[in-house]
Amino acid sequence: MMNFDNQDGNIWYNGALVPWRDSKLHVLSHGLHYASCVFEGERVYNGEVFKLREHTQRLIDSGKELGFTIPYSLEELEQATRDTVESQGFADAYVRPVAWRGSEMMGVSAQQTKINVAIAVWEWPSYFSPEARMRGIRLTTSKWRRPAPDTAPVHAKAAGLYMICTLSKHAAEAKGYDDALMLDYRGQIAESTGANIFLIQDGKIHTPTPDCFLDGITRRTVIGIAKKHGYEVIERAIMPEELADTSEVFVTGTAAEVTPVGEIDDYKFEVGTITRTLLEDYEALVRGTLSEEAA
Repeated sequence: MMNFDNQDGNIWYNGALVPWRDSKLHVLSHGLHYASCVFEGERVYNGEVFKLREHTQRLIDSGKELGFTIPYSLEELEQATRDTVESQGFADAYVRPVAWRGSEMMGVSAQQTKINVAIAVWEWPSYFSPEARMRGIRLTTSKWRRPAPDTAPVHAKAAGLYMICTLSKHAAEAKGYDDALMLDYRGQIAESTGANIFLIQDGKIHTPTPDCFLDGITRRTVIGIAKKHGYEVIERAIMPEELADTSEVFVTGTAAEVTPVGEIDDYKFEVGTITRTLLEDYEALVRGTLSEEAA
């Protein structure tokens, strides 16, 4: 198991590359106690960060959702990401930019805290095992639900929103599943713990409207690929009982990429033609063998 506090290389920390083991923060940092923290997940393919501009802009926007301004411009953050990737020397890797309120104040009010920013890069081949991914991962429905938009900053990639993801995934793994399906506060299908979800019904692609969870960058990319193939993509409210009329299911995310789903609770699905087509095209796109225009 990888120990994340004991790695070689550098992490970009508040404007400079520092040795990995020296990139530390105080235990009384506000972000640690009150979840005043936002982050991104990005992938490097062949030495290039895929969709770097979109991810960096979302990091900035997420900070604004949580009431703070990240003290670096879009261009500065992009260059910092490239510098960190180059410093680590990985051709394929995962990138984690993170911004959080510091230790200058402790309590609910934290107006005068410093906003810290770090960017780490490490090798992370696949979110799920290759075997599980190609046979279709197994999900079970979580008891935790995605909150209403007037309950939490649901359109920010905010650390606090992932608490119920961890609880849901741990519960699923304890039952022998790979991940969990999360419903929203209305009982509609929302997403898995770290990825958007798509259902194939009668040759059409259905996906939940992202009104209380992230409209993922990979989600939008895959929708674009699907439309180029002439598939009809329908964004709508989807109820759990509709899984009975579903032939294929897949999830999308920066970490998950395009991952087929073989089972959700008692429902079984095939890894069918549409899922395989989108998976292969997405892999070709991120590897640079398929252009965005041709996808």
